[in-house]
Amino acid sequence: MQLKGKKKGDSMKSNDYGPLFPSIPRVLHGADYNPEQWLDYPEILTEDLRMMQLTKCNVMSVGIFAWSSLEPEEGQYDFAWLAKILDDLYANGQYVFLATPSGARPAWLAQRYPDVLRVNKDRTKNTFGLRHNHCLSSPAYRHKVAKINGELARRFGHHKAVIGWHISNEYGGECHCERCQSAFRAWLQHNYQTLDRLNEAWWSTFWSHTYTNWQQIESPSTHGETMVHGMNLDWRRFVTEQTMEFMQAEIQAVRVDAPYLPVTTNFMEAFEGLDYWKMAPLLDFISWDSYPTWHEPRTEAKKASWVAMIHDMSRSMKQGKPFVLMESTPSATNWQPISKLKRPGMHLLSSLQAVAHGADSVQYFQWRKSRGSSEKFHGAVVDHVGHEHTRVFDDVREVGDALEKLSAVVGTTVDAKVALIFDWENRWAIQDAQGPRNAGIHYEQTVHAWYHALWQQGVAVDVIDQTQPLDAYSLLIAPMVYLLRPGFADKVSEFVKNGGVFVATYFSGIVDEHDLCYLGGFPGPLMDVLGIWSEEIDSLYDGETNRLHIDPSVYQGMKKSYDVIELCDLFHTKTAKVVATYSDDFYAHRPAVTLNHYHEGHAYYVGARTKQDFIDDFVSFLLQRHSVASHLNTRLPEAVSVSIRTNGRDQFIFLMNFSQKTQSIMSEQLHGRELFTAMAIKGSIILKPFGVAVVQQS
Repeated sequence: MQLKGKKKGDSMKSNDYGPLFPSIPRVLHGADYNPEQWLDYPEILTEDLRMMQLTKCNVMSVGIFAWSSLEPEEGQYDFAWLAKILDDLYANGQYVFLATPSGARPAWLAQRYPDVLRVNKDRTKNTFGLRHNHCLSSPAYRHKVAKINGELARRFGHHKAVIGWHISNEYGGECHCERCQSAFRAWLQHNYQTLDRLNEAWWSTFWSHTYTNWQQIESPSTHGETMVHGMNLDWRRFVTEQTMEFMQAEIQAVRVDAPYLPVTTNFMEAFEGLDYWKMAPLLDFISWDSYPTWHEPRTEAKKASWVAMIHDMSRSMKQGKPFVLMESTPSATNWQPISKLKRPGMHLLSSLQAVAHGADSVQYFQWRKSRGSSEKFHGAVVDHVGHEHTRVFDDVREVGDALEKLSAVVGTTVDAKVALIFDWENRWAIQDAQGPRNAGIHYEQTVHAWYHALWQQGVAVDVIDQTQPLDAYSLLIAPMVYLLRPGFADKVSEFVKNGGVFVATYFSGIVDEHDLCYLGGFPGPLMDVLGIWSEEIDSLYDGETNRLHIDPSVYQGMKKSYDVIELCDLFHTKTAKVVATYSDDFYAHRPAVTLNHYHEGHAYYVGARTKQDFIDDFVSFLLQRHSVASHLNTRLPEAVSVSIRTNGRDQFIFLMNFSQKTQSIMSEQLHGRELFTAMAIKGSIILKPFGVAVVQQS
């Protein structure tokens, strides 16, 4: 629903993207497949093909860690086994994401070219082993990766089974060798041009750390420099861009002989080490690996909303384009602290949750459990017993049956009018801030708390960073935007001027893109739009609380007071109206929450960290006060969520129960045909524990 007075520009998002792969107009279902581990067991490979059909799997990711099988000795290629596997998969009805094998190198490569191995932050050099243990700037490694990638593309880029490239696997990590140090210096020189500019940006006169020669600069080190926050931020940016450069080289190598195959790489949830927003434009579609720890006591709803938030972020990275769930587990992992099995119903529910939020695939790590090494007990479709008569296999078969009924959903998206800022550079800077709360600044948890309130109330959300356009939204929530990217404040100002609703919180507008504090008061360039200026911030001990008081006659539906924890901003109003005040301590009766009318829009400032109850109630107030519609315009039961995918004509309402009790949902908007049962739905539906339903409206 559009806000009154909102002058919205044309949305960049489409409602109908069509299939990611036009030749496969259905939801993809499959797994990571490692046949190279079983080449001496041909009967197992034959069984795999039979059982893939039983689960209605139609896609496999192949070759991810297969380099030593593809090139057992330098320059000696063995592609015959891969050719047979691809032929057999295609004949069996499966397509393939063909992976480049750069995530783990053969032993001969590390032995012959030792410069490919990484140097750690403490300047010690790794020996051969693990994965992603390579130097991104190593000429030898880049050459060898380009060579094997090119050979794969030349040999298999036009194979009928291959529908896309799986570039490497879960990029991550950093190298501190002298070659990477030189690359870092060159990157800095390109970005700053002069040492004077760099010294200003890093505020290097502090502790007498002024640089007079580019060669004096080294990357952050555990026994060197770690306290220059501008350097730390630039190093993280450099690592992301160095990884992007390496990935681009991989992509270029496969596109010489297969220029039309789409490319992706699998992201790792909210992995802190790389700015996925910068990497996303290099990819044709987004994919990510989801491994939540389901069934922790009393956390099911929070866990479900966290996973939903990452799904929404993955969709938002391509302005609503469907993404791929590249990895998940059909049972348990083997690397988490507690390897909990999925309870009956949870595998189908969690798989369809991805589809509900924009995925056009459900895939697993792994198809068959490895017999040895570190992932021999990681969940898989096929267990060591080797047959289909297992509970997990039945769960996967159930997902395959369900996905087959959702072909009409393919290519649709979620139409969100609310955006939530979750920004990587801001995240890095907050973690480095050294104050006001070193016992836990909790940026990620704060972003999630606001998302959870929207999720619980059935509101469609795009999760974006500060670089994205805002034209398509009515409500923008930006928790703890400590670091402001260039141009973000101007976009927010224009957004609110044109009728948008903006919500910011404490610890916002503190530093610029170089991690330098704004002079003239906080929240820096957001001061006018928010109508306040912040003087200082109080940090509360764990267990210590304050209270904020709200006038319930003005803000109907909210309680009179709420607990305040951890952080309290002491700020002054300029043009803003006080919505709530502190009740305790020396700043009792001072503003805690404000509203500023700014041109045609509204800007709220929440100056204190609260518990979830305030955020839930405040979000409910915002939605009602500013006519922002939820999916079904009804209060959902606890731990029940809804998401609607649409192509602009049809709507597909996904209803999901993440609780262990039967739940009833009632809404006048809930009508149509339930796709799994073919039942007509009119105004209500009942969901079993961990139950899921999909209602199609035309």
